[in-house]
Amino acid sequence: MMSVRAFYLDLAQWALEEPARWGQHAVRCPFPPVSNKKRQKRQEPWSHQRTRERHPHLPALVRAADQHLKDARARLGAIEAAPAGTEFTVLGETYRKARTSNWAADPHRTTTAYLQPDGQRTDLKAAENRAFWAWATEVLRHTGIRIEEMLELSHHSILQYRLPTTGEVVPLLQIAPSKTDEERVLLVTPELADVLSAIVCRIRGANGVVPLVVSYDAAERGWNPPMPLLFQWWVNGEDHILSANTIRKALNEVIEAAQLTDAAGELLDYQPHDFRRMFITDAITDFGSSG
Repeated sequence: MMSVRAFYLDLAQWALEEPARWGQHAVRCPFPPVSNKKRQKRQEPWSHQRTRERHPHLPALVRAADQHLKDARARLGAIEAAPAGTEFTVLGETYRKARTSNWAADPHRTTTAYLQPDGQRTDLKAAENRAFWAWATEVLRHTGIRIEEMLELSHHSILQYRLPTTGEVVPLLQIAPSKTDEERVLLVTPELADVLSAIVCRIRGANGVVPLVVSYDAAERGWNPPMPLLFQWWVNGEDHILSANTIRKALNEVIEAAQLTDAAGELLDYQPHDFRRMFITDAITDFGSSG
């Protein structure tokens, strides 16, 4: 209904610009104004209930993401040390490393292995990559920013401010305008600093410089200029920005590996925006306790 009403408004605008062509089509829309009040009333209690269900499990999710990354790195180290075509055991699992061939000789593909005894094929380098970026979503938990704001963070977003009174250097994180069209600057906590440092160290090239990548702005429907974005990875020989779907899939892998379940015994479903709601909940709680 909103699309149809928008079309009738377009016709009215076109009729003003070209009366001879569009004037006969400019008529009143047969649909009444569309209201979202009912949906918004249902949305608010749904969001609160979702936060209440997931917030108690947040520490377990953080521990699971950290353990998932450690396990992925252990598997990656084991396959890199194993000769091609041989079997190796790591974390109680036995793998057979792919034999050397034209495609396996590629340095980005030599981490393919087959899980014994069913022979399931897996790329342990790609698995470690996804595990790291699932862990890196700690940025959401420590800042409360939106997923699109996180993916737009660049190396230039990390700032330093020297206090004029003491001379102490304070790290800051600059958030580009998004939904509210307002730029924000956040104080970087020690925990957040560790995550940002790990991300920068991972994506830096051999020359020590963060590569420039091109991103697509879905809202503006245009390509952004090359920037040293933080959430980027190597895909098919090129540096690419991570997508929101990739972040969601990586989080789901952590939840499935740790078997994090709710009160009904079903796997928890964490979306990036859940971390924003939990961040706001913690902020309100801390403010209330301090007051």
